[in-house]
Amino acid sequence: MEDSMKLTVAAIQMDIQLGNPKENIKRASERIEQAAMKKPDVIVLPELWTTGYDLERLDEIGDTNGDEIKRLMSGLASKYQVNIVAGSIAKKTDEGIYNTMYAFNRKGEQTGEYSKLHLIRLMQEEKYIAPGSRKGNFMLENVPAAGVICYDIRFPEWIRAHILEGASILFVPAEWPAQRLSHWRNLLITRAIENQCYVVACNRVGSDKNNTFAGHTMVIDPWGEIIAETDGEEETILFAEVDTDLVEEVRNRIPVFEDRRPEFY
Repeated sequence: MEDSMKLTVAAIQMDIQLGNPKENIKRASERIEQAAMKKPDVIVLPELWTTGYDLERLDEIGDTNGDEIKRLMSGLASKYQVNIVAGSIAKKTDEGIYNTMYAFNRKGEQTGEYSKLHLIRLMQEEKYIAPGSRKGNFMLENVPAAGVICYDIRFPEWIRAHILEGASILFVPAEWPAQRLSHWRNLLITRAIENQCYVVACNRVGSDKNNTFAGHTMVIDPWGEIIAETDGEEETILFAEVDTDLVEEVRNRIPVFEDRRPEFY
């Protein structure tokens, strides 16, 4: 992306077999290969795509220090010369299990790591997963970007903290349930508008023993316009182009960040 500020993103909306990392890794690898044939700049996966929300078995099926997935995604990024925002996985450590996202550049080098800060009690995540403690900012080519995970989008102050560190594109891997689809769409649009950034939100489809998931993987521009969106039923790959020049244009047109008065809040 030497002179152009345009990036093509490919978001993989996939079903996830509960508690079956081997099958999920096989499927995701096939989808990445399929997406790579169209030469996107970045490929995105959903949340907990190796295990799903099989929380009770994460000690058994989680990835120790994320090593297996880091090796796999690094290799695929290098092989296809594509950036990969590798959704999130259950990372086992001595301190606990984390819901962790990784990012890799075209050379296969790891460029980002973020462990989910806000754990959703509605899905009992806090009983099995340890909360992260650091922001998810990283560089995508020469573009400042950030990643957060699913429930994080309900916390606007957390999203704003990433944008204040320069992010122009926000990646959101998720497993968002169908019954709260309207929240998913409205929250993502709002986060794009208030932060004047692109939002690339990659959700899963299908069901597990407790939930049916919403799909509706989306790419939203800094005006809050949806430039691409899937439906809620099918496995598919969503392609869209983001133009980071538009971020600068919108921020200049309505200078929200210059007009902030944080001394009062």
